[in-house]
Parts: sequence; C-alpha cells; structure tokens
Amino acid sequence: MQVITTHLNADFDAIASCMAAKKLYPDAHIVLPGSMSRRVKLFFDSFKPFEIKKIKEIATDKVKTLIVVDTRNLQRIGELAQFLQKAVKVHLYDHHPKGDDDIKADFEITEQIGALSSLFTEIFRKKNISISPIEATLLCLGIYEETGCLLFPSTTERDVLAVAYLLKRGANLNIVSQFLKEELSRKEISLLNELLNSLQEHLINGIRVHIAHGIIEEPEDVSHIAHKIMDVVDTDALFIIIEMADKILIIGRSNTPQVDVGSVLSTFGGGGHWAAASATLKEMPVTLLIEELLKNLKQQIKPQKIARDLMTTPVISVQWDKSIKEVEEMMTKYGINAIPVLKDDKYTGIITRGVVEKAIFHGLKSSKVGDFATTDAYTAEEDTPVMEIEKNMIELNQRFVPILKDEKVIGVITRTDILRNLHEELIRKFKIAQPKEQTEELRRNVTNLIKEYLPEEIYEILNIAGNLAQEKGYGAYLVGGSVRDLLMRLPSPDIDIVVEGDGILFAHDLSKRIGGKLTSHARFATAKIMKEIKKDGNIKTIHIDIATARTEYYESPAALPKVETSSIKKDLYRRDFTINALAVKLNAKDFGLLIDFFGGQRDIKDKKIRVLHNLSFVEDPTRAIRAIRFAEKLGFKISKHTENLIKLAVKMGIFEKLKGPRLYEELILLLQDTMPQNSIKRLKDYGLLKIIHPSLEEKPIYQNLARAYEILSGIDLLFLREKYRKEFIYLMVILKDLNMNERLELLDKIYVPANIKGKMLDNIQAAESALQRLTSEDSVEIYNILTSLNIETIILMMIYANESQRKSISLFLTKLKDIVPSITGENLKKLGIKPGPVYRKIFEAILREKLRGRLLSKEEEIEFVKEYKKALTTH
Repeated sequence: MQVITTHLNADFDAIASCMAAKKLYPDAHIVLPGSMSRRVKLFFDSFKPFEIKKIKEIATDKVKTLIVVDTRNLQRIGELAQFLQKAVKVHLYDHHPKGDDDIKADFEITEQIGALSSLFTEIFRKKNISISPIEATLLCLGIYEETGCLLFPSTTERDVLAVAYLLKRGANLNIVSQFLKEELSRKEISLLNELLNSLQEHLINGIRVHIAHGIIEEPEDVSHIAHKIMDVVDTDALFIIIEMADKILIIGRSNTPQVDVGSVLSTFGGGGHWAAASATLKEMPVTLLIEELLKNLKQQIKPQKIARDLMTTPVISVQWDKSIKEVEEMMTKYGINAIPVLKDDKYTGIITRGVVEKAIFHGLKSSKVGDFATTDAYTAEEDTPVMEIEKNMIELNQRFVPILKDEKVIGVITRTDILRNLHEELIRKFKIAQPKEQTEELRRNVTNLIKEYLPEEIYEILNIAGNLAQEKGYGAYLVGGSVRDLLMRLPSPDIDIVVEGDGILFAHDLSKRIGGKLTSHARFATAKIMKEIKKDGNIKTIHIDIATARTEYYESPAALPKVETSSIKKDLYRRDFTINALAVKLNAKDFGLLIDFFGGQRDIKDKKIRVLHNLSFVEDPTRAIRAIRFAEKLGFKISKHTENLIKLAVKMGIFEKLKGPRLYEELILLLQDTMPQNSIKRLKDYGLLKIIHPSLEEKPIYQNLARAYEILSGIDLLFLREKYRKEFIYLMVILKDLNMNERLELLDKIYVPANIKGKMLDNIQAAESALQRLTSEDSVEIYNILTSLNIETIILMMIYANESQRKSISLFLTKLKDIVPSITGENLKKLGIKPGPVYRKIFEAILREKLRGRLLSKEEEIEFVKEYKKALTTH
C-alpha cells in the first residue's frame, strides 16, 4: 500500500501536489495529517478533485511506501510520522530548503522553486501526462498562492512557464481569482486593524523587520492577512503573532533572501521557505516569544557589508607637525579633500581642505596641521557595519571616516563610497523592477565571461593568483584593456594584474606556483612573468604583468608622473579613460566581481571615450592620441567634453612640453591598431597633426596612407615568410612627402630611437633610388634591382610605383624573390669563374633557366655552367 501526505494546515500548493502525486502513484491513497485552510476546503468541497482518506480508514501495517509532498520537516506531517518508525520506503517531493529535522528519503525530487506545483507541472510536461482543466486549475492555484500571484521574490522563471503551460491545458483563471481573492470579514478587518496598530519596526543590520501581535478567539486561516499587511507596509520581513484559544500561530513573510523566515521559524518547530513560513506553538508569553524571535533574527541577519568591504586602503596621511602649506600641497597633488593626521603611526585626527584653505586665508600657512585637526571626528573599526557608518556620517555631517585598528589607520570610507553602496543596495532590493542591463552593471560577476573568452590556461593562472592573494591578505585584480575587451566579448592579449600589497613579492610567489620566468623592477614596483604553454604541439608564451596598486601625480604639465603605492581605486583613477578603468577581483572569496568606480561599463555600452578628470590631457597630452586610437579601433565616439579638453590642451601648448619617447610610442600604436588614413585625419581635426610636424597639414598623406593600407591588405594575403611592421611602413609614408630636413625634424620631435630612425631614412632613400631604376620588365633585371632590398622598402616602393612598376614588384614578391641558383658564390669559384662580367652573365643565365623551370638538379646546373663558360670563352 502507498500513502501520499503533506504538511499540517494544507494550502493550495500542498493539495495540488497531493493530486499531482496521485497521478504519478495511481494506486496510492491520499491522507492528510490535519485540516485544510479555509479557502482550500471551500475549493475542495466545490470540485472534489480527488478522494481523501482518514488515517483510521487504512491498514497502517500494510503501508509500504510513504510519499511526502510540499514539506521535508518531520514535525509537519503530524501523526503520519509513525510510518517513518516502520520499514517503509519514503519518496519525497519538495521545494523548501534543507533543515536539521529533515525526513530521510529513499527517493527524492527536491528543488528550490517558487511552488512545488510548478515542479509537478514540469514532470507532467516531460512525461506527457495528460491533466484535466480542473487539475490544471488546482495546480495554477498552488503556484499563484505560493508565489503571491507571481509577485513574491521567490518566484522563478520556471513558475511563470508552468502557469503558461497550465493555461494551455485549460486552467481557469476566473476560478483561481475567485478562490485567491479574499473579501475580509468583519472579524478579519478587526484583526487586521489590531495587527497594524501593534506593528513595531526593528532595524537589524540594515534590514527592516516588522512584528505584529493580535488575538482571535476561534482558530481560522489568517495567512492571507499577512499579505494584506505586506501590501501596505514597506518592509523587508514581517512576522505576525496570532494568539488563539489553545495555541499561538506565527506567520512569516520575507522580501529578501537575507531574512530566511523558514529557517527562523524552524526553531519554533515550524517550516516553509525563505519567503513564506509558519509555526504553531502551545502557550507561551508573547513578550518572551518576541524576544526569542528577535534573538533568532539577530543571529541570522548578518551585516550586509562591513567597513572592510568598503574602505579604501592604503591611506594617504600626514604627520601632525607638518605645516598647513605642506598639507595643502599634498591635497592638490593627490586630488583629495581630507587627510588623517598621525603622530608617529597613531591616529590623532582629520584635516579637511576647507580648514586648510581658511587657515591659509588667515595667514596661518606655517602653523602645524595638528593644531587645526579635528580630534573628535567619528572613526570606525574594520568590522563596523556600513549601515552604522552611514548613519553617523549623515548625523555628524562627516564626509570622511578613518577605519582604525589598534589606533592605526588601515583604511578610509568617503561619502562617495557610501553613495555607491546605497545605490547598489537600492538596485539589489528592487532588481525585479529594473532592466536587466542596469542590474548587471552593479555587483556584476564576470566569471563566465572569463571562462568563455580567455584561454583555459589563463583562467587557471587567474584562479591561482586569486588563491595566493587570499592567503596573503592582499587584494588582486585583473585590470585595464583585458577587462574592457572581456566586456566587449573580444579576445585580449594583455594580462595585467594589480595587487593591493607587495606586488613584487606576490609575483615571486606566483611564478613559483605556475612555473614561470620572473623579471622584476623594484624601482617601479612591477614584475613580469613569462610562462611557456604547450598546446596542440605548439609552444606559446603567456605574459603576465603584475604591479603594486599605485597612484600618481604630475609636478608639471606633460611631465613624467611620480608614482606611489595606493589602493585599487586610486590605481584605476590614474588611468586614461573610463573604459580602461575597470577591474575584476581575483581573490577566491569574490573571484570574478567586476569593479567599476567611474562608469566604464556604461561608456562601453554607449560606445563612448571619456576621460576620468578634467586635467587628464594637461598631465599627459599623449592621451589625446590614445583617445583617437581607441575611438578608431573600437568604433567609439569621443565624448563632447573630452573633445573640448583635447582642443584646450592643444591651445595651451601642452604638447610642446612633452619630452621622451611617449609621443613616438603613442603614434606607433595609433598606426598599428587603426586605419591610418582615418586616424591621421582625426589628428588634423583636433589640431594634433601640426604638433607632429607643421608641414604635414599641407601634404597628401591621407591619400598615400589609404593606398598603403589597401596595398598592405593585399600583401597580407600572400603570407610572405618575411616579417614586416605595418606601423613602420605607415610612418615612412608620412615621412616620404617631407624633405630631408623636415624628416629629421619630425623624427627628432617624436624621439624615434636612433637605430629605427636610421633604418627608416635608408629605406626611403633606397625605395626612391630603386623606383628610378625599375624601368625594365625583364625578370632578371627586376631580380637584380629588388633582391638586395628588405621587405619594408619593397612595400614602400609599391605604394609609390606606377602600374608597370607595381606589376614588376608583384612578380618579384610572388615568383622571383625565392628563386636562388644552387651553385652560386663559392661553387662558381670552384669551377674557375671569378667575380666580374663572366660571373654576372653566368649568374643571370642560371636565373633565366630557373625561371623557365628547366633545371631540376644541382648536377644539371653544373653541366650548364660548364657549357655556358665554354661558349663564352669561344665567343
């Protein structure tokens, strides 16, 4: 014999699940452990969808299988728990989370889904089990009641799809509406008013919990009243306590997974899931019950975030005996508005920009900063809840909170940090109502993107790096272009890791773990690991750049930056554009968490290049060329404000102050990554081309670069063995239209390395000379002119060649250049042929024979040379 049962006070989901189980176990008897809720009983009496037996009507000793639905809690199946004492098999179907007092099952299907009725609907669909319209309606009632008409946060996509399937099978929504719509009786209205009047709010680690208490004389189903209260009270979780004649009923409802009402009420012998649960108690003083309930809630609801999760570290600080003027210079240099004041290494107070500026205004710039520091400012510890910090910052009107440990400053939290956290929490709380792309922008995890778009070996290295950082107590982040490319679903050759800690030590330990070769630069706190990977018989080298998190400042416009150790936030702020100021956390705890302080995700989505701050081009003018490169390479637009800042930097003459190879490096990257004719045109539009050389604006370089791009695209298809650098060819095209003095001026202006400068000038002269000589269509003549030239010179010639010359160069590249006689040089000397006219004629004769394809072996060549020499001598 088989018996199907469910939990006490069966609701629609329980009854529907019993009916569904009966279709899977047609010989089973349905036995309820107690009564149904009032609305369920009304439906059951109206439609009688199946037969229910009482426990006394079955032969308990013959029960071999117990099928339990919609609960896994032993206490909630009442007297049917007796079967578990016997040698019966248990089959379990449930959608509630696991607990300590769970029924041990021989077979189970348990998944956390909005309603168990949805799970049974899926089973019916897969097994093609037919259901009647009234059965479909009952299952619909189970889903709608359990998910609050698909509005509860516990609702899943599967619940919605299940409803759609049931509607196709004839579910009647009019009946569903009739039995779920509650018209409150006078007695229930009185209870609702009593509950609302007794409602008390408790703020527990930033979560709002409301508790209400009421009394009714006779037991009845009041769970729907909880929904009425949830409709009118803005709360994260609600508990209503109903005193009855012989028992106390607790009903819990939650809008956030942080309050698992099923877990809370399980300590009172109840059950349910995180969004809805209930418990029934014998007599217990309500005051004591509320105390116990709050105690359980405080144990379960942990702070959403603590100071450690939000704080910036390391912290820029100042010693108490520094002058006000020195502090003002520090604030300007680092772009900050408040600094902790220390005495030795102990915290003593805070100094803000407002105080510093007023002190200077009053002629106190030589005074000690300690004299004007705020010594009673609010501070917090690393485990202080963010909610508490937020409250104190608002009440005390404090923009900056030092985080202390043993009187030492280990971090700071600013108003910006608090605002960002508030925004994230708001989006998290109301994420159902937000467009998907908006909710993904905050607290987004990109682990799946890393797995999909980075090679497997890179993913493994990043995991190892994250575990190492966790062990060391460091923060490790994937940063820069690789993150941008990841979000754009593009492969990226760059693997750059920034470490909040000792980057070189971290790199040393990582190289040991992954077996790579380490090169470090202590002066810059950077290191590089090169690791060879064997894959499919090929060896490729992976380059991993590692740096200590840094901040930088510029002592003057266009100067080289001064770099100091800092936090990931400051490290990202020193970068060029928002799209490159993104990071992905690698620590094991938060692996894949995307860090976006400056709106980089949104700018990627909007295809926009935007600087991080208004002095960006003043500090590093080469960023203007970089902006054009990214715009052309990625198909983005430069924002209007960023365009204005570029033009301002040009107008101010900032580029004239550039020193060193930075301009050359950026120009080479621009030519390498983009269609050069477009990029150079953009340089002219912003007034940047004349900075490279004023004569360029009058030259036809756009047409020449367009032709160069077209020709190189064709040459790429030849798959030549010789390697060539397109960007060098494009730069030679730019130089070609200048006279020698102008070429030298340009090369010096952009600091081209001496060896490259000499090679380019030689290539241009060689190309010009060779073009003047390339007038014959004779293959040997073509060979003799071109064979001694390097590939970049030959390609440069092709760009400026006429149609006939271009055909000759094409012939050389496709057929002639790889033809070499087998017995040239020393071999000819052994045959008594010395350099001179005879040597040249024989060489050309051999070449012609080679071109005809007639000589097939070295021996045949030797015979040919002997006969040719004899003929020449006779002549």
